[in-house]
Amino acid sequence: MVTAKTELAIRKGLAFLAKSQHKRGSWSGGTGYGATYEAAMTGLAGVALLSSGSTPTRGPYAENIKRAIYWTLSQQGRSGLICSRAEESRSMYGHGFSMLFLAESVGMVGSKKLESRIKVALQRAIKLTEGAQSPLGGWIYTPSGQSDEGSVTVTQVQALRACQNAGVQVSKAMIEKSFQYLKKAKCADGGIAYSARMVRGGRGSSRPAITAAALTCLFSAGKYNDPLTKSTLNYCLTRYKTMFTRGGHAYYTQLYLAEALYQHGGKTWQDYYPRVRDWLLKAQQGSGAWQGDSVGLVYGTSIALTILQLPYGYLPVVQK
Repeated sequence: MVTAKTELAIRKGLAFLAKSQHKRGSWSGGTGYGATYEAAMTGLAGVALLSSGSTPTRGPYAENIKRAIYWTLSQQGRSGLICSRAEESRSMYGHGFSMLFLAESVGMVGSKKLESRIKVALQRAIKLTEGAQSPLGGWIYTPSGQSDEGSVTVTQVQALRACQNAGVQVSKAMIEKSFQYLKKAKCADGGIAYSARMVRGGRGSSRPAITAAALTCLFSAGKYNDPLTKSTLNYCLTRYKTMFTRGGHAYYTQLYLAEALYQHGGKTWQDYYPRVRDWLLKAQQGSGAWQGDSVGLVYGTSIALTILQLPYGYLPVVQK
C-alpha cells in the first residue's frame, strides 16, 4: 500500500524534518501551539524519524535522532517531568510524547551507558506520571492538576505501554485505573467524551478525536477483546469517513485512528490506509511539510509521516 508516490512524499517529509531541527537537537513549530511546545514537537518528530527505520546508530537520520535524545534528556527536571520551560502550562503533553520517544529508541542507542541513562530517566518520568494520575484515573495538562481529559490521558497511556516494551517497570494498577477512567468517559453511542467528569455530571458527549485516541489507549493497554474496545471501535468504524474534516483536529484524530486500525488489522486497515494516505498526499506542501490542525509544520509533518510509515512496522508501541 506504500506506493512509489507515497515513498517520495515520505522522503520529502523526512528531509523537511531533518532540515528544520534546531542545532541543539529540538524542534518547535512556527505557528500556533507548536511554536512553544518544544518537548512535544521533539517527541513527535523523533517518533516520525524512528518510523522510517533509522535508529540512533544507523540510517540517514541517525544523527538527528541522537541529538533529539540528548536534548530530551536535558529537559527532565528534578521532579521527573520532561518539558521545556515555555510549555509548563501544558507540560504533560511534552512529558508524554518525550517518554514515548525515549522508550521507542532505548534499545537502539548502541551504548550501554546511554541506554542506562534513558532507562533511569524513564523510571523517574513514570513516577511523575503515577503521581499525576487523577482520582478517576486520567490525566490533565499539569502534574498537579488532579483532574483529567482524554487528549492528555492518551499520551500517558501510550507512553507507559512503550516503557513496558522497553523493559521499564510500570504499575499494573496505574494502567488498570486508566482503563476504568475510559469506562467512565464512555457515552451511550459508544464514543468517548472529553472528560469522565462531564459524563458523571450528565454533560458529556462523544468526541471523534478523543474516541480515536481512547481506542489507541485501549489497544495500548492490551484490551483487544474488551466490550469497551469493541464499542469504541464500532463508533470509529461507522464514522471515520467523516473524521477527515470534522472540527479542527483532523490530524490528531487520524494519528490515533491510524495507529488503532493498524493494530486491528485485516480488511479494516486495508480499506482505511489508502483513504488516509491519499488524503495526506493531497495536503503535502511543496517543501515536503504538512500544516496540521493549525498547530504548525513540525506537528503536521510528524503526524503525517508516522501515519504513512505505519506499514513499515518499525514502531514497537503499535504492535500487538
